[in-house]
Amino acid sequence: MQSPWKASASILMALALAPASANASSSWPPSTELDHVLVQTSLYTRHYEPDPEHNNHQSLVSVELHNPQRWLTGAGWFKNSYDQPTWYWYAGREFPLWRPTENTLVRGKLTGGLLRGYKDEYRDKIPFNHSGIAPAILPSIGVQWGRMESDLILFGSAGLMVTGGMSF
Repeated sequence: MQSPWKASASILMALALAPASANASSSWPPSTELDHVLVQTSLYTRHYEPDPEHNNHQSLVSVELHNPQRWLTGAGWFKNSYDQPTWYWYAGREFPLWRPTENTLVRGKLTGGLLRGYKDEYRDKIPFNHSGIAPAILPSIGVQWGRMESDLILFGSAGLMVTGGMSF
């Protein structure tokens, strides 16, 4: 089985090399026009090296704002691996990879932002959390079926999460 680091690196490479959608402009700075809002929750979590202290029921609730150029910004609340309330504020971009049907899209997503919530004895479980807020980069691969979306998100060397949501 491939190591979590190699799997994460492979996904990051695929996202970096993914072609932009033919109908999405790649101009900078990103447009502030709202295309859709994605509301999602966690469906499944697995840690690569399970520990009896780990929580695999994250209760994620997140909201993402997407523009027509596939840029996004969002915020998510969840219970971290140690059952502590945690926030992730982020921005990122989607990368279309394959459109098997007119209503279905396979895409990668890369977000980066700040995590707040790893405290006390678990403070050092994530890198750079010296002030209680740590940077995070989360690659994912997902599918959109009309208004429904699902993602497989890799969270570093710790594990993975499957999310499901609906866009409005």
